Parts: sequence; structure tokens; C-alpha cells
Amino acid sequence: MQTPRLEIKDIVKDFGGRRVVDNVDLTVMPGQVTCLLGPSGCGKSTTLRIIAGVEKQDSGTIHVDGSLVCDTVFRLPPEERSIGLMFQDFALFPHLTVGQNVAFGLKGKDSAARVETLLKKVGMLSHINDYPHQLSGGEQQRVALARSLAPKPQIMLMDEPFSGLDDRLRDGIRDETLDVLKSEGTAVLLVTHEPGEAMRMADEIALMRDGRIVQQGAPYNIYNAPVDIESSAFFSDINVIRSRVKGALTDTPFGQFLAPGVPDDTEVDIVIRPQHLKIDFDRGGRGPNPTPQDGTAARGVVQRARFMGASSLVEFRMDYDGSILKAVVPSVFLPKPDTALWLMIRRDRCFVFPRR
Repeated sequence: MQTPRLEIKDIVKDFGGRRVVDNVDLTVMPGQVTCLLGPSGCGKSTTLRIIAGVEKQDSGTIHVDGSLVCDTVFRLPPEERSIGLMFQDFALFPHLTVGQNVAFGLKGKDSAARVETLLKKVGMLSHINDYPHQLSGGEQQRVALARSLAPKPQIMLMDEPFSGLDDRLRDGIRDETLDVLKSEGTAVLLVTHEPGEAMRMADEIALMRDGRIVQQGAPYNIYNAPVDIESSAFFSDINVIRSRVKGALTDTPFGQFLAPGVPDDTEVDIVIRPQHLKIDFDRGGRGPNPTPQDGTAARGVVQRARFMGASSLVEFRMDYDGSILKAVVPSVFLPKPDTALWLMIRRDRCFVFPRR
């Protein structure tokens, strides 16, 4: 069985009597990209700094390739952990050229060859004699990546490294960075608050909230099997239909839903993402027939419709209870306000959570 490149166990950190990292466990395998994802202030950057050795945990252990890096007694200095760091502030030395920045800290006769190899990988070899102020933000990011990889770290820690880039450049830079990291075989722990970035880059996502990892797994599983309503809402807009359980069933405008194991009279939230609502036309006051997959149709009246570029967003006020539901439709679909239409929802894309 392969040894984890990075393994942290039961990490706890308090600041001013407030627990900001709460018994965090995390494993990253060699060559794997793991995203620590969560809202601002959830403790993800503090976790990263503890791994790097910049902060000291109150309890818990960190191992690299099976060897203890630190606990509350033993602490390997940051420079001896074989961990590279890359932050949103690229922190290039302004008085050094691109080549000198990448070579900083390298020793030995092969350092020049290593610098050239990395700059070629990131497409910056032609700028080897330029200074940071002569580069664009995307170019500086590439140089910062090359500098972080120059010492051949076993682990790369990245804290919101793309947040300072223009939106038009960001996706391309992310893909290029991922290709380089994969080619180096580096284990990566990337901190981000952007679900799209995590989905695009990660082999595995660890979703963090209030200092704890609440769910961990492949991006597909995290997205399609959220553990609670907050987790589902973190990745996209959601519609919430409220109901109450009776005999393991809940009544909704869209028919009954199963709620196995939920006690009678428990209030529940049925969550459905806007892209999983289906729209059908009104047929003289009648909608489409029920189906096992889509359940019963419910009528709604268009409140407004907006074209979003690749899709259209349509908001409905439901006849059943006056609630507002949103539907996302590919391409252009802009029905006029007050148009009556029928909605159906994908049963296999709904999540039922007891209300808290």
C-alpha cells in the first residue's frame, strides 16, 4: 500500500479562545492534487500555515512520507520539510532577474540546468534575463511557480495563487500550472474559496467549514452527494422546497418524496439545483403526465427571465404555495412575465435533509 506523501492527524489550533482549526485529518498521496475548499475564515489558510511550519498547532501530528515532521514537542524547521509554498502574492525579488529568482536558494553545478528546464516548462525561458516589473501578472505567476518547484519539493502548498489574475487569464494559467505540477510528480494542497477552481483542478476536494472538514472525496461525489444543505449550496444556487415527513414520505408540489429513516413530523428541506428543473408548456391548464424519473409536474408563473450567456435563468412563482423557484436552461429561453409553465424535477438529483 502506497504511503501518503502528506498526512495530518487531529490538528487543532485556537486563537484568542476561538477554535479556528478543529481536529482536522487530511491525506494527500504522491502526485495528487487536493483542494482545501471553504469560505473565508473557515480555517483553511491556517491549516496550510501549520503544515508549512509557519504556525504551530496546539495538538495533532504532521507526517511527510511516513516520517514525523512535527507534533507539539518535535518540530522540523520549515526549510527542512521539503515543502514548497506559493501564495496569491507572488513575492518575486524585484532586484533579481527571472533566472535569478528561480535559482534563489539552489546550490550545485546543476542549478542552471534546473532553472532552464523549469522556465521552459512554464513558457518563460525567453524572459530569463527580464525583471519582475517587466512581466504581466500571469507571467509573474509562472515564474513564481518555477521558483517554488526549483528545489524539487515533495509537497506544494498553494494559498489562493490565482486570485490576483484577470478572469480571462485565470483558466489558462490554472491548466498550465496543473500540467507542470503533474509533470513534476508533486503532491499539491491547494487552498481556495472558489468551487469552480477546486472542481477544475482537484483530484480530491476537502470541504471545510467552521474549522472542520465536513466532507472529502472526488469532485463528482462532493457535488452530487452533499452531506448537508450548506454543502450543496456552496457549489451552486439551489432551490429549497420545505415539507414535513409522514410515514417516511413528504408531500410537495411535485408529488411525494421518500425520506427513509427520518422520524415522522420532522421538517425537511428538499434541495434541487436550478439546472435540474425541467420546463414544459401549458396545455390548456394541464401539464405533462407524471413519470418515475421526473415525478409530478407543478405549475408556475414566470416572474422574470434573464439571458446569462451560455444559459438562461428563469424565475417562477409556484401556484402551490407562492414560493419562488429558479430554473437554468441551456442557450436562449426568455418567456415573458406572467407566462404559465409547468416544472418537473429530476428525482435522482434531489437531496432531502432534515431541517436544522
